[in-house]
Amino acid sequence: MGCERLLRATYTDATQSYVTTVGLLFTTADAPGMTSLANRFRKERLDRRSDLMPLPYAAKDTPAAHFGAQQRASWTVSVLTEAPVVVYAVSGWADGRTVDDPQPAEDAMQSGATTAPAQAGLGNEAQGLADRVERGLRKNVRSASEQPS
Repeated sequence: MGCERLLRATYTDATQSYVTTVGLLFTTADAPGMTSLANRFRKERLDRRSDLMPLPYAAKDTPAAHFGAQQRASWTVSVLTEAPVVVYAVSGWADGRTVDDPQPAEDAMQSGATTAPAQAGLGNEAQGLADRVERGLRKNVRSASEQPS
């Protein structure tokens, strides 16, 4: 399985204090390949490994310009099986502040979590944007599959 195309966009909150990059990684895999990848992510919990945390998109001359690898605070990754796509989001600080211990969005969203990413809502931002993009993509995939050939 290889990478066919990567589409990324970075969003900022109204205060421009944090940013979130959302990505769609289009692969060359077929349906069984995507199912295998999804199973591997689930069984090995690859979505929780910080060494596999997605990279941000730090567009020049934007609030995201200082959003580098060291500013990543929370992330989520989802492997679709109905399309050859991996959806991800990674949130962090827009001001260049570094993060010593980034955490998966799932952990940062836990009730009572006290880490800086959790208290800033960065897990919620990553998960919320990824979910919104994923829902839109799934809707379009369903719609396209229902079209007569």
